[in-house]
Amino acid sequence: MEISPIDTIVINGKIATMQAPGNFIEAMAVSNGWIVATGTSTEIRDLAPRAQVVDCRGRTVVPGFIDSHCHPDMHGARLGRWCDLSQGPDTLPELLKLVRDKTQGTAQDAWFVGFGYDDLRLGGYPTRDELDNAAGGRPAFLYRRDAHLGFANSAALKKVGFDHDAPDPPFGRIDRHPETGQATGLLRETAAHAVVNLCQSEFTTEDFMSGLERVFADFATYGVTSVHNALASTQGIEAYQQMREAGHLHMRVGLLASGREDELIDAIIRSGWRTGFGDEWIRLTGVEWCPDCSTSGRTAAYYDPYVGEKIIGEPDENRGMLLYEAGDFNQRVLRAHKAGLLVGADGVGDRGIDFVLDAYEHALDHHPVKDHRLRVEHCCNVTPAILNRLSRLKVICSSATGFAYDLGDAYIRNRGADAMRYMWPHRTMIDAGIIAPGHSDSPVCHPNPMRGIHAMVNRRTSTGGDLYADEAVTVFEALQAYTILGAYAGKEENIKGMLTIGRLADFAVLEDDIFTCPHPRIAETRVAETYIGGQRIFSRSETA
Repeated sequence: MEISPIDTIVINGKIATMQAPGNFIEAMAVSNGWIVATGTSTEIRDLAPRAQVVDCRGRTVVPGFIDSHCHPDMHGARLGRWCDLSQGPDTLPELLKLVRDKTQGTAQDAWFVGFGYDDLRLGGYPTRDELDNAAGGRPAFLYRRDAHLGFANSAALKKVGFDHDAPDPPFGRIDRHPETGQATGLLRETAAHAVVNLCQSEFTTEDFMSGLERVFADFATYGVTSVHNALASTQGIEAYQQMREAGHLHMRVGLLASGREDELIDAIIRSGWRTGFGDEWIRLTGVEWCPDCSTSGRTAAYYDPYVGEKIIGEPDENRGMLLYEAGDFNQRVLRAHKAGLLVGADGVGDRGIDFVLDAYEHALDHHPVKDHRLRVEHCCNVTPAILNRLSRLKVICSSATGFAYDLGDAYIRNRGADAMRYMWPHRTMIDAGIIAPGHSDSPVCHPNPMRGIHAMVNRRTSTGGDLYADEAVTVFEALQAYTILGAYAGKEENIKGMLTIGRLADFAVLEDDIFTCPHPRIAETRVAETYIGGQRIFSRSETA
Protein backbone atom coordinates (compact mmCIF):
# COMPACT_ATOMS: atom_id res chain seq x y z
CA MET A 1 0.00 0.00 0.00
CA GLU A 2 1.34 3.43 -0.92
CA ILE A 3 1.63 5.78 2.05
CA SER A 4 1.56 9.54 1.53
CA PRO A 5 4.71 11.28 2.79
CA ILE A 6 4.67 13.78 5.65
CA ASP A 7 4.30 17.21 4.04
CA THR A 8 3.99 19.48 7.11
CA ILE A 9 5.26 19.40 10.67
CA VAL A 10 3.99 21.55 13.54
CA ILE A 11 6.62 22.10 16.23
CA ASN A 12 7.42 24.07 19.40
CA GLY A 13 3.79 24.30 20.45
CA LYS A 14 1.73 23.91 23.57
CA ILE A 15 -0.74 21.79 21.63
CA ALA A 16 -3.97 20.97 23.45
CA THR A 17 -5.03 17.56 22.18
CA MET A 18 -8.39 17.93 24.02
CA GLN A 19 -8.16 14.29 25.09
CA ALA A 20 -8.15 15.38 28.73
CA PRO A 21 -7.47 18.51 30.78
CA GLY A 22 -3.73 19.29 30.83
CA ASN A 23 -2.95 16.94 27.94
CA PHE A 24 -0.47 18.86 25.77
CA ILE A 25 2.05 17.80 23.16
CA GLU A 26 4.90 19.69 21.50
CA ALA A 27 4.59 18.68 17.89
CA MET A 28 2.68 16.77 15.24
CA ALA A 29 3.22 15.58 11.69
CA VAL A 30 0.70 16.07 8.88
CA SER A 31 0.26 14.05 5.71
CA ASN A 32 -2.27 15.08 3.09
CA GLY A 33 -4.29 17.03 5.65
CA TRP A 34 -4.33 14.40 8.42
CA ILE A 35 -2.31 14.04 11.62
CA VAL A 36 -0.08 10.98 11.32
CA ALA A 37 2.31 11.35 14.25
CA THR A 38 2.73 13.31 17.50
CA GLY A 39 5.64 13.73 19.87
CA THR A 40 8.43 16.11 20.81
CA SER A 41 9.69 18.71 18.36
CA THR A 42 12.92 16.76 17.94
CA GLU A 43 11.12 13.50 17.24
CA ILE A 44 8.82 15.08 14.66
CA ARG A 45 11.69 16.96 12.95
CA ASP A 46 13.60 13.70 12.64
CA LEU A 47 10.57 12.04 11.03
CA ALA A 48 10.40 14.52 8.17
CA PRO A 49 13.42 16.81 7.90
CA ARG A 50 12.32 18.19 4.52
CA ALA A 51 8.69 18.88 5.38
CA GLN A 52 7.17 22.34 5.55
CA VAL A 53 7.55 23.67 9.10
CA VAL A 54 4.93 25.45 11.19
CA ASP A 55 6.86 26.85 14.17
CA CYS A 56 4.43 27.77 16.93
CA ARG A 57 7.18 29.47 18.97
CA GLY A 58 5.82 28.20 22.27
CA ARG A 59 2.29 29.43 21.71
CA THR A 60 -0.88 27.55 22.62
CA VAL A 61 -2.55 25.54 19.86
CA VAL A 62 -6.15 24.32 19.97
CA PRO A 63 -8.24 22.30 17.52
CA GLY A 64 -10.00 24.41 14.90
CA PHE A 65 -13.24 25.70 16.32
CA ILE A 66 -16.52 24.21 15.12
CA ASP A 67 -19.46 26.60 14.99
CA SER A 68 -22.26 24.07 15.09
CA HIS A 69 -25.08 26.45 14.17
CA CYS A 70 -24.66 29.52 11.98
CA HIS A 71 -26.01 30.95 8.72
CA PRO A 72 -23.10 31.84 6.45
CA ASP A 73 -24.97 31.19 3.20
CA MET A 74 -27.77 33.72 3.64
CA HIS A 75 -25.47 36.17 5.38
CA GLY A 76 -23.07 36.03 2.45
CA ALA A 77 -25.79 36.57 -0.13
CA ARG A 78 -27.22 39.54 1.76
CA LEU A 79 -23.85 41.24 2.12
CA GLY A 80 -23.75 42.08 -1.56
CA ARG A 81 -27.39 43.06 -1.92
CA TRP A 82 -28.57 44.69 1.29
CA CYS A 83 -27.23 47.24 3.79
CA ASP A 84 -25.48 45.74 6.83
CA LEU A 85 -26.66 47.60 9.95
CA SER A 86 -24.91 45.38 12.50
CA GLN A 87 -22.04 47.81 13.14
CA GLY A 88 -24.01 51.04 12.95
CA PRO A 89 -25.57 53.55 12.88
CA ASP A 90 -26.12 53.89 16.61
CA THR A 91 -29.09 56.28 16.83
CA LEU A 92 -32.44 56.54 15.08
CA PRO A 93 -31.66 59.95 13.52
CA GLU A 94 -28.44 58.47 12.07
CA LEU A 95 -30.39 55.49 10.75
CA LEU A 96 -32.96 57.67 9.03
CA LYS A 97 -30.18 59.76 7.48
CA LEU A 98 -28.57 56.56 6.17
CA VAL A 99 -31.86 55.47 4.56
CA ARG A 100 -32.29 58.92 3.05
CA ASP A 101 -28.74 58.93 1.65
CA LYS A 102 -28.98 55.39 0.25
CA THR A 103 -32.34 55.94 -1.47
CA GLN A 104 -31.82 59.43 -2.84
CA GLY A 105 -31.90 59.36 -6.62
CA THR A 106 -33.05 55.73 -6.87
CA ALA A 107 -36.20 54.58 -8.65
CA GLN A 108 -39.45 54.94 -6.71
CA ASP A 109 -39.94 51.18 -6.66
CA ALA A 110 -36.35 50.45 -5.51
CA TRP A 111 -36.16 48.79 -2.12
CA PHE A 112 -34.00 49.77 0.81
CA VAL A 113 -33.36 46.67 2.93
CA GLY A 114 -31.17 46.85 6.01
CA PHE A 115 -30.28 43.70 7.94
CA GLY A 116 -28.72 43.19 11.34
CA TYR A 117 -30.99 45.87 12.82
CA ASP A 118 -30.55 46.17 16.59
CA ASP A 119 -33.47 47.95 18.21
CA LEU A 120 -31.82 47.64 21.63
CA ARG A 121 -28.75 49.57 20.51
CA LEU A 122 -30.76 52.16 18.58
CA GLY A 123 -33.42 52.68 21.24
CA GLY A 124 -36.33 51.07 19.42
CA TYR A 125 -37.84 51.42 15.96
CA PRO A 126 -38.70 54.50 13.91
CA THR A 127 -42.34 55.28 13.20
CA ARG A 128 -43.89 54.32 9.89
CA ASP A 129 -44.08 57.99 8.94
CA GLU A 130 -40.42 58.54 9.75
CA LEU A 131 -39.32 55.60 7.60
CA ASP A 132 -41.72 56.66 4.83
CA ASN A 133 -40.20 60.14 4.74
CA ALA A 134 -36.61 58.92 4.94
CA ALA A 135 -37.14 56.60 1.96
CA GLY A 136 -39.03 59.22 -0.02
CA GLY A 137 -42.04 56.94 -0.44
CA ARG A 138 -39.93 53.99 -1.60
CA PRO A 139 -40.34 50.59 0.09
CA ALA A 140 -38.01 50.20 3.07
CA PHE A 141 -37.53 47.32 5.48
CA LEU A 142 -35.35 46.90 8.55
CA TYR A 143 -34.68 43.21 9.27
CA ARG A 144 -33.92 42.62 12.94
CA ARG A 145 -30.66 40.88 13.86
CA ASP A 146 -32.48 37.77 15.11
CA ALA A 147 -34.15 37.21 11.70
CA HIS A 148 -37.54 36.84 13.40
CA LEU A 149 -38.85 40.41 13.21
CA GLY A 150 -38.68 43.32 10.81
CA PHE A 151 -39.99 46.84 10.47
CA ALA A 152 -41.66 47.86 7.21
CA ASN A 153 -42.75 51.27 5.98
CA SER A 154 -46.03 51.95 4.19
CA ALA A 155 -44.76 51.18 0.69
CA ALA A 156 -43.19 47.90 1.85
CA LEU A 157 -46.42 46.84 3.58
CA LYS A 158 -48.33 47.56 0.38
CA LYS A 159 -45.87 45.51 -1.70
CA VAL A 160 -46.66 42.35 0.27
CA GLY A 161 -50.39 43.01 0.53
CA PHE A 162 -50.48 43.96 4.22
CA ASP A 163 -53.11 46.69 3.90
CA HIS A 164 -55.28 48.03 6.71
CA ASP A 165 -57.63 45.03 6.73
CA ALA A 166 -55.05 42.31 6.10
CA PRO A 167 -55.31 39.40 8.54
CA ASP A 168 -52.24 38.08 10.32
CA PRO A 169 -50.57 35.37 8.24
CA PRO A 170 -50.43 31.88 9.77
CA PHE A 171 -47.71 31.75 12.43
CA GLY A 172 -47.03 35.47 12.12
CA ARG A 173 -48.29 38.82 13.35
CA ILE A 174 -48.77 42.31 11.95
CA ASP A 175 -48.46 44.52 15.02
CA ARG A 176 -51.18 47.17 15.24
CA HIS A 177 -51.54 50.28 17.37
CA PRO A 178 -53.96 49.45 20.21
CA GLU A 179 -55.89 52.73 19.74
CA THR A 180 -56.03 53.20 15.95
CA GLY A 181 -55.76 49.64 14.71
CA GLN A 182 -53.21 50.81 12.14
CA ALA A 183 -50.21 48.59 11.43
CA THR A 184 -47.25 50.00 13.35
CA GLY A 185 -44.80 48.60 10.80
CA LEU A 186 -43.41 45.88 13.07
CA LEU A 187 -43.86 42.39 11.59
CA ARG A 188 -43.29 39.19 13.52
CA GLU A 189 -42.14 35.82 12.21
CA THR A 190 -43.90 34.74 8.99
CA ALA A 191 -45.18 38.29 8.45
CA ALA A 192 -41.58 39.53 8.39
CA HIS A 193 -40.51 36.54 6.29
CA ALA A 194 -43.07 37.51 3.63
CA VAL A 195 -41.08 40.70 3.02
CA VAL A 196 -37.73 38.92 3.24
CA ASN A 197 -38.74 36.22 0.76
CA LEU A 198 -39.88 38.86 -1.72
CA CYS A 199 -36.68 40.89 -1.35
CA GLN A 200 -34.31 37.95 -1.74
CA SER A 201 -36.19 36.25 -4.57
CA GLU A 202 -33.68 37.61 -7.09
CA PHE A 203 -30.57 36.37 -5.25
CA THR A 204 -28.25 34.33 -7.46
CA THR A 205 -25.80 31.55 -6.71
CA GLU A 206 -23.06 34.04 -7.57
CA ASP A 207 -24.33 36.31 -4.76
CA PHE A 208 -23.89 33.42 -2.35
CA MET A 209 -20.43 32.52 -3.60
CA SER A 210 -18.95 36.00 -3.45
CA GLY A 211 -20.44 36.67 -0.04
CA LEU A 212 -19.36 33.33 1.40
CA GLU A 213 -15.72 34.04 0.62
CA ARG A 214 -15.98 37.23 2.70
CA VAL A 215 -17.82 35.51 5.54
CA PHE A 216 -15.37 32.61 5.79
CA ALA A 217 -12.33 34.89 5.58
CA ASP A 218 -13.75 36.62 8.67
CA PHE A 219 -14.51 33.32 10.44
CA ALA A 220 -10.90 32.20 9.90
CA THR A 221 -9.62 35.18 11.92
CA TYR A 222 -11.32 33.64 14.96
CA GLY A 223 -9.92 30.13 14.50
CA VAL A 224 -13.13 28.66 13.03
CA THR A 225 -12.40 25.80 10.62
CA SER A 226 -15.79 24.04 10.46
CA VAL A 227 -19.38 25.23 10.42
CA HIS A 228 -22.79 23.64 10.46
CA ASN A 229 -24.77 25.82 8.06
CA ALA A 230 -28.18 25.93 9.71
CA LEU A 231 -31.24 26.17 7.45
CA ALA A 232 -28.91 25.64 4.48
CA SER A 233 -30.63 26.84 1.32
CA THR A 234 -30.66 25.24 -2.12
CA GLN A 235 -28.63 28.12 -3.56
CA GLY A 236 -26.20 27.96 -0.68
CA ILE A 237 -25.65 24.24 -1.27
CA GLU A 238 -25.05 24.95 -4.97
CA ALA A 239 -22.60 27.70 -4.06
CA TYR A 240 -20.59 25.43 -1.77
CA GLN A 241 -20.16 22.83 -4.48
CA GLN A 242 -19.10 25.38 -7.07
CA MET A 243 -16.65 26.97 -4.62
CA ARG A 244 -15.19 23.54 -3.89
CA GLU A 245 -14.74 22.81 -7.60
CA ALA A 246 -13.06 26.18 -8.15
CA GLY A 247 -10.73 25.75 -5.18
CA HIS A 248 -12.30 28.67 -3.30
CA LEU A 249 -13.82 26.81 -0.35
CA HIS A 250 -11.61 27.40 2.69
CA MET A 251 -13.95 26.12 5.38
CA ARG A 252 -15.40 22.70 6.18
CA VAL A 253 -19.19 22.78 5.90
CA GLY A 254 -21.86 20.59 7.41
CA LEU A 255 -25.28 21.13 5.89
CA LEU A 256 -28.45 21.30 7.97
CA ALA A 257 -30.82 21.50 5.01
CA SER A 258 -33.58 24.08 5.41
CA GLY A 259 -36.98 22.77 6.39
CA ARG A 260 -38.38 26.02 5.03
CA GLU A 261 -37.85 24.55 1.55
CA ASP A 262 -40.21 21.60 1.31
CA GLU A 263 -38.92 20.68 -2.15
CA LEU A 264 -35.34 20.52 -0.83
CA ILE A 265 -36.27 18.14 1.99
CA ASP A 266 -38.34 16.03 -0.40
CA ALA A 267 -35.43 15.80 -2.83
CA ILE A 268 -32.96 14.75 -0.11
CA ILE A 269 -35.27 12.03 1.19
CA ARG A 270 -36.18 10.87 -2.32
CA SER A 271 -32.49 10.64 -3.27
CA GLY A 272 -31.79 8.32 -0.36
CA TRP A 273 -29.13 10.65 1.06
CA ARG A 274 -28.55 10.10 4.75
CA THR A 275 -26.63 11.96 7.42
CA GLY A 276 -22.93 11.66 6.63
CA PHE A 277 -23.27 11.82 2.85
CA GLY A 278 -20.31 13.75 1.44
CA ASP A 279 -16.74 14.10 2.63
CA GLU A 280 -14.68 16.10 5.11
CA TRP A 281 -15.25 19.33 3.11
CA ILE A 282 -18.99 19.27 2.43
CA ARG A 283 -21.17 16.82 4.33
CA LEU A 284 -24.89 16.40 4.84
CA THR A 285 -25.29 16.80 8.60
CA GLY A 286 -29.06 16.58 8.56
CA VAL A 287 -32.18 18.72 8.21
CA GLU A 288 -33.54 21.54 10.31
CA TRP A 289 -36.83 23.23 11.10
CA CYS A 290 -37.43 26.41 13.05
CA PRO A 291 -40.55 26.14 15.21
CA ASP A 292 -39.47 28.60 17.93
CA CYS A 293 -38.46 32.21 17.81
CA SER A 294 -36.50 34.98 19.55
CA THR A 295 -36.23 35.88 23.23
CA SER A 296 -34.52 39.21 22.58
CA GLY A 297 -37.33 39.98 20.11
CA ARG A 298 -39.98 38.78 22.61
CA THR A 299 -41.42 36.10 20.30
CA ALA A 300 -39.86 32.87 21.66
CA ALA A 301 -42.39 30.50 23.26
CA TYR A 302 -42.44 30.39 27.08
CA TYR A 303 -44.98 29.13 29.60
CA ASP A 304 -44.72 32.34 31.63
CA PRO A 305 -45.24 35.76 30.02
CA TYR A 306 -42.47 38.18 29.17
CA VAL A 307 -41.53 40.86 31.67
CA GLY A 308 -40.24 44.39 31.12
CA GLU A 309 -41.32 47.10 28.73
CA LYS A 310 -43.60 45.97 25.92
CA ILE A 311 -43.34 47.11 22.31
CA ILE A 312 -46.36 49.07 21.03
CA GLY A 313 -48.77 46.56 19.56
CA GLU A 314 -47.34 43.59 21.47
CA PRO A 315 -50.06 41.20 22.72
CA ASP A 316 -51.06 41.28 26.38
CA GLU A 317 -49.70 38.46 28.54
CA ASN A 318 -47.21 37.75 25.76
CA ARG A 319 -45.93 34.17 25.98
CA GLY A 320 -44.42 34.12 22.49
CA MET A 321 -45.48 31.98 19.56
CA LEU A 322 -44.78 28.73 17.76
CA LEU A 323 -44.38 28.40 14.00
CA TYR A 324 -45.86 24.96 13.32
CA GLU A 325 -48.95 23.00 14.26
CA ALA A 326 -47.92 20.07 16.45
CA GLY A 327 -49.34 17.25 14.32
CA ASP A 328 -47.79 18.60 11.13
CA PHE A 329 -44.42 19.15 12.78
CA ASN A 330 -44.38 15.68 14.33
CA GLN A 331 -44.91 14.09 10.92
CA ARG A 332 -42.14 16.18 9.31
CA VAL A 333 -39.69 15.09 11.98
CA LEU A 334 -40.74 11.43 11.85
CA ARG A 335 -40.39 11.28 8.05
CA ALA A 336 -36.85 12.70 8.10
CA HIS A 337 -35.84 10.59 11.11
CA LYS A 338 -37.03 7.38 9.42
CA ALA A 339 -35.06 8.37 6.31
CA GLY A 340 -31.79 8.26 8.28
CA LEU A 341 -31.42 12.02 8.70
CA LEU A 342 -30.27 13.74 11.86
CA VAL A 343 -32.92 16.33 12.75
CA GLY A 344 -32.27 19.69 14.33
CA ALA A 345 -35.12 21.96 15.38
CA ASP A 346 -35.04 25.33 17.09
CA GLY A 347 -36.31 25.53 20.65
CA VAL A 348 -35.48 28.66 22.66
CA GLY A 349 -38.03 29.13 25.43
CA ASP A 350 -39.16 26.31 27.69
CA ARG A 351 -42.45 25.93 25.80
CA GLY A 352 -40.60 25.92 22.49
CA ILE A 353 -38.10 23.29 23.66
CA ASP A 354 -40.90 21.06 24.94
CA PHE A 355 -42.62 21.40 21.54
CA VAL A 356 -39.49 20.07 19.82
CA LEU A 357 -38.96 17.32 22.40
CA ASP A 358 -42.59 16.21 21.95
CA ALA A 359 -41.87 15.66 18.25
CA TYR A 360 -38.62 13.83 19.01
CA GLU A 361 -40.30 11.57 21.52
CA HIS A 362 -43.01 10.83 18.95
CA ALA A 363 -40.36 9.98 16.33
CA LEU A 364 -38.40 7.72 18.67
CA ASP A 365 -41.56 5.94 19.82
CA HIS A 366 -42.46 5.14 16.20
CA HIS A 367 -38.92 4.51 14.95
CA PRO A 368 -36.39 3.78 17.72
CA VAL A 369 -32.78 4.57 16.85
CA LYS A 370 -30.06 4.12 19.44
CA ASP A 371 -27.59 6.72 18.14
CA HIS A 372 -29.98 9.29 16.69
CA ARG A 373 -28.16 12.56 17.59
CA LEU A 374 -31.42 14.52 17.50
CA ARG A 375 -30.65 18.16 18.34
CA VAL A 376 -32.56 21.02 19.90
CA GLU A 377 -31.06 24.11 18.29
CA HIS A 378 -30.31 27.06 20.63
CA CYS A 379 -31.92 25.21 23.56
CA CYS A 380 -31.61 28.17 25.93
CA ASN A 381 -34.15 27.76 28.74
CA VAL A 382 -33.18 24.36 30.14
CA THR A 383 -35.39 24.03 33.22
CA PRO A 384 -35.04 20.97 35.50
CA ALA A 385 -37.97 19.30 33.72
CA ILE A 386 -36.39 19.89 30.31
CA LEU A 387 -33.01 18.73 31.60
CA ASN A 388 -34.61 15.42 32.56
CA ARG A 389 -36.22 15.06 29.12
CA LEU A 390 -32.95 15.80 27.31
CA SER A 391 -31.21 13.20 29.44
CA ARG A 392 -33.90 10.54 29.09
CA LEU A 393 -34.21 10.95 25.31
CA LYS A 394 -30.45 11.41 24.82
CA VAL A 395 -31.08 14.57 22.78
CA ILE A 396 -28.25 17.00 22.09
CA CYS A 397 -28.63 20.52 23.48
CA SER A 398 -27.14 22.56 20.60
CA SER A 399 -26.56 25.53 22.87
CA ALA A 400 -26.56 29.15 21.69
CA THR A 401 -23.68 30.17 23.92
CA GLY A 402 -23.14 33.23 21.73
CA PHE A 403 -26.55 34.48 22.89
CA ALA A 404 -25.31 34.53 26.48
CA TYR A 405 -22.55 37.01 25.63
CA ASP A 406 -24.19 39.15 22.93
CA LEU A 407 -27.88 38.95 23.90
CA GLY A 408 -27.68 38.12 27.60
CA ASP A 409 -28.68 41.62 28.65
CA ALA A 410 -31.84 41.38 26.54
CA TYR A 411 -32.61 38.00 28.13
CA ILE A 412 -32.29 39.53 31.60
CA ARG A 413 -34.52 42.44 30.55
CA ASN A 414 -37.20 40.27 28.92
CA ARG A 415 -37.24 37.24 31.23
CA GLY A 416 -35.95 38.62 34.54
CA ALA A 417 -32.71 38.08 36.45
CA ASP A 418 -33.97 34.99 38.30
CA ALA A 419 -34.61 33.16 35.00
CA MET A 420 -30.87 33.21 34.20
CA ARG A 421 -30.40 30.24 36.51
CA TYR A 422 -31.83 28.00 33.77
CA MET A 423 -30.46 29.80 30.69
CA TRP A 424 -27.59 27.90 29.05
CA PRO A 425 -26.92 25.90 32.28
CA HIS A 426 -23.75 24.15 31.10
CA ARG A 427 -22.46 23.17 34.56
CA THR A 428 -25.68 21.29 35.27
CA MET A 429 -25.83 19.78 31.78
CA ILE A 430 -22.23 18.55 31.90
CA ASP A 431 -22.82 16.99 35.32
CA ALA A 432 -25.95 15.28 33.93
CA GLY A 433 -24.04 13.88 30.95
CA ILE A 434 -25.91 15.94 28.34
CA ILE A 435 -23.99 16.72 25.16
CA ALA A 436 -24.11 20.50 24.71
CA PRO A 437 -21.93 22.02 21.96
CA GLY A 438 -21.81 25.81 21.61
CA HIS A 439 -22.51 28.07 18.67
CA SER A 440 -22.88 31.69 17.56
CA ASP A 441 -25.94 31.60 15.30
CA SER A 442 -23.94 34.13 13.26
CA PRO A 443 -24.86 36.65 11.97
CA VAL A 444 -27.38 36.86 14.83
CA CYS A 445 -24.35 36.98 17.14
CA HIS A 446 -20.68 37.62 16.53
CA PRO A 447 -18.82 34.59 15.08
CA ASN A 448 -15.90 34.80 17.53
CA PRO A 449 -16.08 31.62 19.71
CA MET A 450 -14.11 33.38 22.46
CA ARG A 451 -17.20 35.39 23.31
CA GLY A 452 -19.30 32.28 23.94
CA ILE A 453 -16.43 30.64 25.80
CA HIS A 454 -16.08 33.77 27.94
CA ALA A 455 -19.78 33.67 28.86
CA MET A 456 -19.58 29.98 29.75
CA VAL A 457 -16.56 30.41 32.04
CA ASN A 458 -17.47 33.76 33.60
CA ARG A 459 -21.29 33.63 33.36
CA ARG A 460 -21.30 37.27 32.30
CA THR A 461 -22.80 39.12 29.35
CA SER A 462 -20.80 41.47 27.14
CA THR A 463 -21.55 44.32 29.56
CA GLY A 464 -20.90 42.27 32.69
CA GLY A 465 -24.51 41.32 33.36
CA ASP A 466 -24.94 38.42 35.82
CA LEU A 467 -25.91 35.08 34.25
CA TYR A 468 -25.88 33.07 37.52
CA ALA A 469 -22.33 32.14 38.49
CA ASP A 470 -23.13 28.64 39.75
CA GLU A 471 -23.45 27.48 36.12
CA ALA A 472 -19.84 28.43 35.28
CA VAL A 473 -17.62 25.79 33.66
CA THR A 474 -13.88 25.35 33.27
CA VAL A 475 -11.91 26.67 30.30
CA PHE A 476 -11.34 23.10 29.11
CA GLU A 477 -15.07 22.31 29.29
CA ALA A 478 -15.92 25.48 27.37
CA LEU A 479 -13.36 24.63 24.68
CA GLN A 480 -14.90 21.16 24.41
CA ALA A 481 -18.19 22.81 23.44
CA TYR A 482 -16.51 24.29 20.36
CA THR A 483 -14.35 21.30 19.45
CA ILE A 484 -15.12 17.66 20.26
CA LEU A 485 -18.78 18.28 21.16
CA GLY A 486 -19.30 20.27 17.98
CA ALA A 487 -17.81 17.36 16.07
CA TYR A 488 -20.08 14.90 17.90
CA ALA A 489 -23.16 16.98 17.03
CA GLY A 490 -22.28 16.49 13.36
CA LYS A 491 -21.35 12.80 13.70
CA GLU A 492 -17.73 13.66 12.94
CA GLU A 493 -16.06 13.05 16.30
CA ASN A 494 -13.75 10.45 14.73
CA ILE A 495 -12.15 13.00 12.41
CA LYS A 496 -12.51 16.38 14.15
CA GLY A 497 -12.44 18.08 17.52
CA MET A 498 -9.13 16.72 18.87
CA LEU A 499 -5.53 16.92 17.73
CA THR A 500 -4.63 13.25 17.72
CA ILE A 501 -3.38 10.72 15.16
CA GLY A 502 -6.00 9.93 12.53
CA ARG A 503 -7.83 13.25 12.79
CA LEU A 504 -7.79 16.25 10.50
CA ALA A 505 -4.99 18.78 11.00
CA ASP A 506 -7.35 21.69 11.61
CA PHE A 507 -6.02 23.98 14.33
CA ALA A 508 -5.61 27.53 15.59
CA VAL A 509 -2.47 29.08 17.07
CA LEU A 510 -3.42 31.55 19.81
CA GLU A 511 -1.67 34.80 20.65
CA ASP A 512 -2.52 34.31 24.32
CA ASP A 513 -2.68 31.16 26.42
CA ILE A 514 -6.38 30.73 27.08
CA PHE A 515 -5.60 28.15 29.77
CA THR A 516 -3.60 30.56 31.93
CA CYS A 517 -4.90 34.04 31.06
CA PRO A 518 -7.19 35.75 33.62
CA HIS A 519 -10.73 34.53 33.03
CA PRO A 520 -12.20 38.05 32.62
CA ARG A 521 -9.91 38.48 29.59
CA ILE A 522 -10.95 35.36 27.69
CA ALA A 523 -13.12 37.32 25.24
CA GLU A 524 -10.00 39.33 24.28
CA THR A 525 -7.98 36.21 23.37
CA ARG A 526 -6.89 36.49 19.75
CA VAL A 527 -5.96 33.95 17.12
CA ALA A 528 -2.54 34.36 15.49
CA GLU A 529 -2.94 31.75 12.74
CA THR A 530 -5.56 29.30 11.51
CA TYR A 531 -4.88 26.08 9.58
CA ILE A 532 -7.11 23.63 7.73
CA GLY A 533 -5.53 20.31 6.83
CA GLY A 534 -2.15 21.75 7.80
CA GLN A 535 -2.53 24.62 5.31
CA ARG A 536 -2.66 28.16 6.64
CA ILE A 537 -5.86 30.07 5.86
CA PHE A 538 -5.22 33.05 8.16
CA SER A 539 -2.20 34.84 9.61
CA ARG A 540 -2.61 37.95 11.74
CA SER A 541 0.94 39.06 10.99
CA GLU A 542 0.14 39.13 7.27
CA THR A 543 -3.07 41.13 7.73
CA ALA A 544 -1.81 43.60 10.32
